[in-house]
Amino acid sequence: MLARIKSVATVGLDAQEVVVEVDVAEKGFPGVTIVGLPDKAIGESKERVKKAIQNSNATFPDKKITINLSPADLPKVGSNYDLPIAIGILLANEEFEASVEEAYFYGELGLDGSLKHSRGVLLAAMLAKEKGIKDLYVSIYSANEAAVVEGISVYPVRDLTELIRHLRGDKLISPLKNIELSQVLDEVEPLVDFSEISGQEMAKRAAEISACGGHNLLLVGPPGAGKTMLAKALPSILPPLLPEESLEVTRIYSVSGLMEVGGALVHRRPFRSPHHTTSMIGLIGGGSNPMPGEVSLAHLGVLFLDEMPEFSRSVLEVLRQPMEDGKVSITRASGRVEYPASFMLMASANPCPCGYLNHPTKECACGMRNIAKYRRRVSGPILDRIDLHVWVDPVEVSKLSGDTLRVGPLKSESSKEIRERVIKVREIQNERFKGVKGMYTNAQMGNKQVKLYCPLSSEVKTFLNTAAKKFDLSARAYFKVIKVARTIADIAGEAEILPSHIAEAVQYRENVW
Repeated sequence: MLARIKSVATVGLDAQEVVVEVDVAEKGFPGVTIVGLPDKAIGESKERVKKAIQNSNATFPDKKITINLSPADLPKVGSNYDLPIAIGILLANEEFEASVEEAYFYGELGLDGSLKHSRGVLLAAMLAKEKGIKDLYVSIYSANEAAVVEGISVYPVRDLTELIRHLRGDKLISPLKNIELSQVLDEVEPLVDFSEISGQEMAKRAAEISACGGHNLLLVGPPGAGKTMLAKALPSILPPLLPEESLEVTRIYSVSGLMEVGGALVHRRPFRSPHHTTSMIGLIGGGSNPMPGEVSLAHLGVLFLDEMPEFSRSVLEVLRQPMEDGKVSITRASGRVEYPASFMLMASANPCPCGYLNHPTKECACGMRNIAKYRRRVSGPILDRIDLHVWVDPVEVSKLSGDTLRVGPLKSESSKEIRERVIKVREIQNERFKGVKGMYTNAQMGNKQVKLYCPLSSEVKTFLNTAAKKFDLSARAYFKVIKVARTIADIAGEAEILPSHIAEAVQYRENVW
């Protein structure tokens, strides 16, 4: 007998319907054959499925079983075809009867018949809604991901035995209630609060501008100046994810297998801090079955490169395309996938190998040759793509312990106070870019949007052109100055960009490297 079960294949962040055709023949040598471009994990599923069926008090047919995964020209990867294969075998062997034409089955089986936590469940649910599929059967540990998609019934399955009883009609599984996106988006608990950072007013101002507009930020200064501390405090002033932003980020984490067991959505902006020994594939993504790298995992959040010059130059150079385009394209023999990578780059660096160049009290012992070699590790094109360049001086002792005019340490603004301002500025940008898909911040504007949303008066243009000539700004840096000035104007509550906004934006292009 022939049975057809519908499932889902994930290719990058796209999902495609796969039909699992199972034929159980009376004649022929007993065995299981799987065709349709399966990978090794699917080839091994025959043993997992056999034991899962037997340990679920069902009969595995001792007959010739042929399994076809259609479309045959689409490479199939992973273990999530276990469940549809098992249900297909049981239906083809007439173990029970069930109407499954309007259902997707998706998940990996254990030898005891239990369903494991699966990657890509959100993508499967979104495809089900798109195709008009009513029911989705997935592991109970992954079902919350799918429950955020409206219009489908998500059945959380604990094991194969439970699912067989449900399909027979003996004991029904209750579908999950739809989860509202706003229910899972919560507040950030900061590791470091801005009130804990003494001094560094210019660096904190730059961090606020960066958070408001999604701009890239480079901090250069001696060891112990507070660069890493500023980076760790940055997530505490970032605004909460919008529902549509949360769905974008969750798709990436779902297909990467990084969703928490029982989790529904990624509810906080990503903050990724890869070690400087990270490989090119680790940073940008790839592999035989291309998976997202750190730049995509930081989508709509922060990618922090601590001690940026310690990263391999070849690794840093792969950042050029995602920093410019906000996405990553990975091509392999099996096909091409594209992952979003619109992140805020925050980088820190010492000014020289020893770190004490231009230090007010300590002497640098590196020598100009070593300093030049050290700085060549970060190329000009990468630096040109960073909006804000800030020098971080060592903190004065008086600001750490209190000066002669105060009893206690100097009080700094808390992250909560700064975050409230950031949220207001992001609301201005959300209104500005309403209707523009995938654009949430000023930093994401292309040159076309800059001309549309950042009109400049003749006075401002003259001022900007003079500054561009003085600082020898490239065309890219020219437009980045305008975008940063637009953010500064938003912070000030100004509808138009003024010369003072351009002046502040230009000072962040000062050569600190």
